[in-house]
Amino acid sequence: MKNKKSQAQNGLGAVAVLILLVVLAGLAAALVRLGSSSAASSALDITAARALQAANAGTQWGLFQALRGSWTTCAGTSQTLDLSNQLGMRVTVSCSSSLYNEGEVSEGTARTVRIYTIDAVACNSNACPDNSRAASPGYVERRKQVQASDS
Repeated sequence: MKNKKSQAQNGLGAVAVLILLVVLAGLAAALVRLGSSSAASSALDITAARALQAANAGTQWGLFQALRGSWTTCAGTSQTLDLSNQLGMRVTVSCSSSLYNEGEVSEGTARTVRIYTIDAVACNSNACPDNSRAASPGYVERRKQVQASDS
């Protein structure tokens, strides 16, 4: 009789070990999935930071072109900067401007001020903004807009 009881207990231990192995395998699979999604998320964060830096560089370049360079009137001017070697980004920089009267230079003579609007869109595609890739995974786009006056 002792022999039959000992065999029943051995079977129960095997079932417990099997359940424990299944639970541990499930936890291992969850950890692997969490680790891979975390790595992908970190890579996307780094790409987004690069896109922001590229957009900042685009606005600075556009301001220089508007205030000191060849875009003095900024009549809908646009240019794409290729920063793919440095940051993996392209930046489309556009400029528009408006004239405003602000005060007087002398009595009866209006003082004219030109306001420049520089818009920079940086993305990790061939053209920015890229509406065809906007919903795809891995696409990153950042936009920065600044205004400045010539006075």
